Amino acid sequence: MNDPRDHLDPYETTETHVERLLGRALNSFDLPDAMVERLESALAHSTALHSSHHSSTLNRTTYRHTYLLADGSALVLWELAHNAGRDGAEQHELYAEEAEARLAASRLPSGPLPEWTVERSDGRPLEEDDDLAALGALLAHPIPAQPRMYVPDNSADHARRVLRRAENGDRPGERTARRLRIAFAHHITQVFGRNCPVEGGRDAGFTLYEHQFLLLDGSELSLWEVEHTATPDGRHMCEVYESEAAARGAMEARSRVR
Repeated sequence: MNDPRDHLDPYETTETHVERLLGRALNSFDLPDAMVERLESALAHSTALHSSHHSSTLNRTTYRHTYLLADGSALVLWELAHNAGRDGAEQHELYAEEAEARLAASRLPSGPLPEWTVERSDGRPLEEDDDLAALGALLAHPIPAQPRMYVPDNSADHARRVLRRAENGDRPGERTARRLRIAFAHHITQVFGRNCPVEGGRDAGFTLYEHQFLLLDGSELSLWEVEHTATPDGRHMCEVYESEAAARGAMEARSRVR
């Protein structure tokens, strides 16, 4: 249905990308005027496949478009591409929020609710094209987090300091370090933090941080930092990993965190 080159053309300028995206969307007039105005200052962009569904009657794909703006902030657009029109031709829709894109996808004929299943109180499944199913799902699940507010604050040096203090042998290597040299802005989130029992019957403190970086090419990259005191002498130690799964695995290996 979708030619990947249509979304990943390395020679397309950000200005052309925005014009093409808005021009082909059936509902671009529904986007907030303030958002469209902000897109005019986009310096770089990145596109990622968010979800995909293919069946004998429906092809549906959702893309996440991230833009780096001139003021240093990031803006995200959600694009839904599908063949649910009368003639089966590909159609495109744009949304400012992931929740809106999910709701639109759930309304497509023969399309199941994306990424979750909703049931009635009596255990019977809701009809797939029932708008109440989508509304119920949105109410029953947390609204997706808003786009992160990146801070342009010497981010490349911040990345260098995070990597320098990592003591684990399997920390991110030179390839990751080179990419982070073009970090333009960053955002830090504490994902986990508590005391947990470790060997010897004592408690140790564990904290997990995500350092997410916005790069000058419009892409994003995260470092996952584990700070803990699960050391023989109880001293403070930092470890850094390229994925949340690896970071959590390291915490579990050093404690009984579950």
